[in-house]
Formats: sequence, C-alpha cells, structure tokens
Amino acid sequence: MLFGPMRKIFSLLIVLVALFQFACNNKVASYIAFKSPLQGESFHNGKPVRIELDIPEKTEIQNISYLIDGKQFAEKTNKEFVTLDTQNLPLGYRMLTAIVKSGDKIDTVTNNIILTTDKKPLKLKYSLVNTFPHDTSSYTQGLSFVDGKLLESTGRKGLSYLKYVQLQTGKATQGVPLKPEYFGEGSVKIGNKIIVLTWQENVGLVYDANTLEEIATFPYQSSREGWGLTYDGKQLLRSDGSNRIWFMNAKTYQEEGFVEVYDNQGPVNQLNELEYIGGKLYANVYGTNKIVIIDLKTGIVEAQVDLTKLVPKNFFKDEYEIGNNVLNGIAYDAVGKRLFVTGKKWPNLFEIKLGEN
Repeated sequence: MLFGPMRKIFSLLIVLVALFQFACNNKVASYIAFKSPLQGESFHNGKPVRIELDIPEKTEIQNISYLIDGKQFAEKTNKEFVTLDTQNLPLGYRMLTAIVKSGDKIDTVTNNIILTTDKKPLKLKYSLVNTFPHDTSSYTQGLSFVDGKLLESTGRKGLSYLKYVQLQTGKATQGVPLKPEYFGEGSVKIGNKIIVLTWQENVGLVYDANTLEEIATFPYQSSREGWGLTYDGKQLLRSDGSNRIWFMNAKTYQEEGFVEVYDNQGPVNQLNELEYIGGKLYANVYGTNKIVIIDLKTGIVEAQVDLTKLVPKNFFKDEYEIGNNVLNGIAYDAVGKRLFVTGKKWPNLFEIKLGEN
C-alpha cells in the first residue's frame, strides 16, 4: 500500500505516461520537418525524389519554397508533396531546403540526400596506332600536347621537371627543374602561361610559357592536394586524389566549386592526370591502368578503357620502380585528333584510338 508523497508521485507518473502515449499515438507535431526523404537517404541520378514536409495541422500555409543546393525548383501554397527531378544534378551530397511562410512566421528546414548512379560505364576498346620513345627518367605527372610538341611535368622532390618534349624522339627541347622543395604534379598551358601543381606543398606555380621562368605562385584553398590539371577553355579542372574534380578560375586560380565522380560501384577515388577532350573529362585512376571518361555536369563515369596491355613487362628491376609502374599521362592533339598515353618512367609513349566494344 502507498501512502502520502509516494502516492502523489505514482499518480503523477501515470499521468505523464498517459500523455506521452497519447502524443505518440496521435503523432502530435510542434515543428516543421521533412517527412521524406530521410536524412542522408541515397537515390540514383535520374530517379525522381518525393519531397514532403511534416507540418502541424493548424499551421496556415501561405507559401513554401523548395530549393536544392540553394536554387529553387518548386513552390507551393499548400502541404502537398513536390517532386525533385535529379536528371541533371551533380552526384554526391545535395542539400534540400524548404522555406515555409505562415502568417508572420518563416521557418527554414534543411535535409541532405546523396545522389549516386546505377549506370555501368561503357567499356571501350582501343587500337595501337603508333609507338614513340619516352624518357625513362621522367616520373610523369602532367602531359599535354602543345603547338606540335608535348608539355610534360614530372615528380619527386629534387627531380621534378617542366619541359617541352619532341614527340618523335622523346627528348626535351627546353626544360627547367622545379625548386627542390617541390614535388611536381599536373600541368597545363593557358595562353602565355603554364600552371604547374605541387603535390603536398599546398601551392601552385605559374611559369612563362616561352622562357619557362617561374613568375608567380598561388595557394590552394579547400582542395586536399595537387594531382592532375587541365583546361576546358573557360576553367581549370583539377584533381586532388579524391573523387572530386575542382573548378578553378583560370585567371585568379581560386576554387569555384567541384563535382564528385561516381560509377555504378560508388565514388571513383584517386583521380589523377587529366585531359579535356570533346566536352568530356578523361582521367587516369591512380594505381590502376584505367582511364575513365567523365560527364562534368553530373560526375557520372560514362565510359572507361583498360590499358593494361600497354604496361611495360619486366622493364623495372627494383621493388620501388615496380610498385610505381602505372599508367599516368594523357595528351590530346586537337588538330590531328590524336590521343597519347604513357606512364611513370615508361620507355614508350603510345598513340591509341578508342572505339566501342
């Protein structure tokens, strides 16, 4: 038997439990939230996403604006759901926002979804057109075809180099070493300047394209490291070893956004040397002998080619060299429509032609 204060406490507990059960059973909401999608829910690109809010019953809605990554895609004057078209959205984390106006009150709620792809990359075949010599001391990091010759940047501290190379002989016609504290990475020529990345030194280098004299440097911002670099005619495109391709201002070298790269297996990491060809981005995947072809609008890998058969066999003798015997270097002759590939310290540079299986 309960007496005095204990009986009062017991009665209060009964009341609290009853109120809690009533609230749960009736799903009483006191704030606005997303009913769907769930926080962090994944969707395949191209599939519509149902967007619905959980709004208290007595809330008088004047207007609801729906935004994806800060851009409005729908507007409603009631609680009805809306649909998000994901067809042309970039992959990765996307932020949903709903701005709800009711009377004098404005509520802003956010949610994140993840866009991926179920699209399998088209597997391309290739044919070997020509074989050219390549300097076996060149730890190739950047490669491009400029004014009838190759522009190549190489890596390793104390051994990094920037040079123009004659295609037929593989010999440098002009070159300059990078400062010994720099580990050279990707490079590209824009106008009368050459931009060269460094790996972990958090700085980019600018050279005079005629004299190869270093004339300026610039800091990295949010990107992790410097890996590959190319130019699409408007922006610099840069990789940092992750699955991100950064968009950089070609004049100020400031990062202005990024796209995340996925295939049907998930994020494609270790994107390395880059080349922009015909509106698509070609990228070496470091540690593999694969080149992927990327839609820059969405980040979807549309196609890939395996160049394992081009890898030198029994050429490198010590374990370190064998471990770094990987494809790295893509150059495109836009005038002659020729595609060139090579690898780190490979004895050959290959002209290949791609085609569908």
